[in-house]
Amino acid sequence: MPDIQDPAHKAPVLRHPEKAHRPDNAQPKKPGWIKVKAPTSQGYKETRDLLKTNKLVTVCEEAGCPNVGECWSHGHATMMIMGETCTRGCSFCNVATGKPEALDAFEPGRVAHAVATLGLKHVVITSVDRDDLTDGGAEHFAQTIRAVRHRAPDTTIEVLTPDFLKCGPEALEKVVEARPDVFNHNLETVPGLYPTVRPGARYFHSLRLLQRVKELDPAMFTKSGIMVGLGEDRQGVLQVMDDMRAADIDFLTIGQYLQPTPKHHAVSRFVTPEEFADYEKAAYGKGFLMVSATPLTRSSYHAGDDFAKLRAARLAKLGR
Repeated sequence: MPDIQDPAHKAPVLRHPEKAHRPDNAQPKKPGWIKVKAPTSQGYKETRDLLKTNKLVTVCEEAGCPNVGECWSHGHATMMIMGETCTRGCSFCNVATGKPEALDAFEPGRVAHAVATLGLKHVVITSVDRDDLTDGGAEHFAQTIRAVRHRAPDTTIEVLTPDFLKCGPEALEKVVEARPDVFNHNLETVPGLYPTVRPGARYFHSLRLLQRVKELDPAMFTKSGIMVGLGEDRQGVLQVMDDMRAADIDFLTIGQYLQPTPKHHAVSRFVTPEEFADYEKAAYGKGFLMVSATPLTRSSYHAGDDFAKLRAARLAKLGR
């Protein structure tokens, strides 16, 4: 496998301007294929109450996910650990930026309790970026994985991690050694848009992170996702697919970017369902084991069902 490197190191790590200083970007009217119903089901309310009782944060709420009603109605939620405040300020993201509070040592246990109580077959655990921590929160991820394994041994675990950009290689190693079933880290967009969309990150570092997971544990599933409608073109998306396959990434997600507020990055256009279907076909042609490409696709949308399909696809590839 070729080593993914940043050629000439041309992608600088930039500080992100405060959201308050961004110009207003008008929010376009959503097409019919984007609209979803407001959550009202009993299952939604029970999931919401359980998470509130256990003082747990979800990316479903913090990022304003359009699928929260559907997922919570079925008892599915993506746990967001290490607080509600991110040390970065990506222009697409609705999570608050600022100085985070200290880590809660009891949080891993509460997450595990919620997973066991909800009876989850598959759980997704994500976090804010914590550049204020020496290991970026890697040990906290590992503790949470181990706590869930103890309380719910039959539950499969997917992590959606930050990039650990300011940490040594041991940070990633801590998470991989805890043995999640799926290691997910999103590239988010094409490299040319990083200075405006994801200024605190580096495209080739994120790509190399995912490649390194496979080197540490070849059996671990890797996953990454991007948004479209940020200003990219088709060729750029296809190039990201090629870069991901060079890093041996198994599972690709592609979804429509939805602008949280007028202070966030503008939506360049709404990609049609037909275009998403074309991206899915192209991605399978490039060798991904699993692809989810729809307007409402998000990293953890239908994650449990998709994980079952992912395992089946690997077994089929191996001829078992």
